[in-house]
Amino acid sequence: MKHFTRTPRLVAAAAVAVALLVAAGCSRADKASDDAAPVADKGAATELRLGYFPNVTHAPALIGLGEGLFAKELGSTKLVPTKFNAGPEAVTALLGGSLDASFIGSGPAINAYAKSKGDAVRLIAGTVSGGAQFVVKPTITKPEDLAGKTIATPQLGNTQDVSLKKWLAGKNLTGKVKVTNLENAATLDAFKKGEVDGAWLPEPWSSRLILDAGAKVLVDEAELWPGGKFPTTVLIVRTQFLQEHPATVKALLAGLVAAIDAGTADKATAEKTVNAQLLSLTGKALKAPVIERAFSKIELTADPVAADFPQLAKDQVTAGIAKDAPDVAGFANLTLLNEVLKAAGKPEVDPAGLDKK
Repeated sequence: MKHFTRTPRLVAAAAVAVALLVAAGCSRADKASDDAAPVADKGAATELRLGYFPNVTHAPALIGLGEGLFAKELGSTKLVPTKFNAGPEAVTALLGGSLDASFIGSGPAINAYAKSKGDAVRLIAGTVSGGAQFVVKPTITKPEDLAGKTIATPQLGNTQDVSLKKWLAGKNLTGKVKVTNLENAATLDAFKKGEVDGAWLPEPWSSRLILDAGAKVLVDEAELWPGGKFPTTVLIVRTQFLQEHPATVKALLAGLVAAIDAGTADKATAEKTVNAQLLSLTGKALKAPVIERAFSKIELTADPVAADFPQLAKDQVTAGIAKDAPDVAGFANLTLLNEVLKAAGKPEVDPAGLDKK
C-alpha cells in the first residue's frame, strides 16, 4: 500500500479550497433563505383556470360567474371557467396541471391531496354546506327494502358515492345493493324509466327526482352530521399556483366571499342567477319549485368545516373506496381566506388543525 505524504503546500491549498466551498455554500444558503418568498411569488397570474359544476351545490361559483364577481376581483387576470360533472374529473385536471383551482366535493378534494402525497393541492375555502339527499321510489320505506335494488351516484369515488357506500355499510347492506354511477341528468331519466330505484345526489338533482319524478327522501345527509353541517362543496387550488400567485388566489377568494354575501342577502336574485347559469350550461332551466326547494337545503358558507375532514377521510375506508384513511394533516391553507374575511369585518374560519402536518 502506498502512503502519501501531505506537503505544507498541499495542505494549505486544500484548506483554501474547503474555505471557499464553505463560504460559497453559506452564501447560497443565505441567499436561498432570503429570496425564497420573492422567488416563489410571481405576482398576478396571466390567467386562472377554474373548475366548477352545474349544480345548486355550486351556487356561489355560479353566482360569482354570472354576476361577474370573480372577474371584477381578478382584474387583468383572465378567468377561464371549466365545467365538470363530478369531482374525479376535476381531480384529474388539477393533478395533470390543466386546471389551477376548482370548486369540488369534499371526497374528491381529499383524494387529490392523498394521491399527490399531500403536495399538489390545498383546501382554501368552503362553498356550500348541506344539499345532498338519498332519494328513492315511494315503495322503499326502510333500509331493508333496498336489498336487490339499484342505486345511482354521480361518479365512482365522488362525495355522494362515498356517502352512500358508508351509509350502506352502516346498515349491513354492502354487496346487497347494486351501486351504479351515472351523470346526474342520466340518473333522472333512468329513475323515470325504472332502471334505478334511487340515488344519492346533490341539489338540484335530488329535488328534481322528487318534484319531477315522484321520488321521496329516505335520508337527508344533513341529519348524519353534527349540527347538520358538512362540506358538500369546497374550493381547492394547486399548491404551486398558490405559491406563485397568492394575490390571484386572494382575489378569487374575495370574489367567492362577495358571491356568498350576494346569495345570502338576496335569495330570490341568487336563484335567478343560478338558474340562468344552469340554462346556459345545461340547456334547461329549473322549475321554480325545484330551485326553491334546492336552495332551502343548502347553506352558502366560506367555512370548509375543516373539523369534518378527518372523519370524511375515514369514511372512504368504510365505503370501500380506500384501504387506509388518507392523511389530511396539512391539507388546509386558510390564511388568505381569513385575510379576506378579516378585511370584510367577518369572523375568521377555524382550520381545526388541518393546516399543520
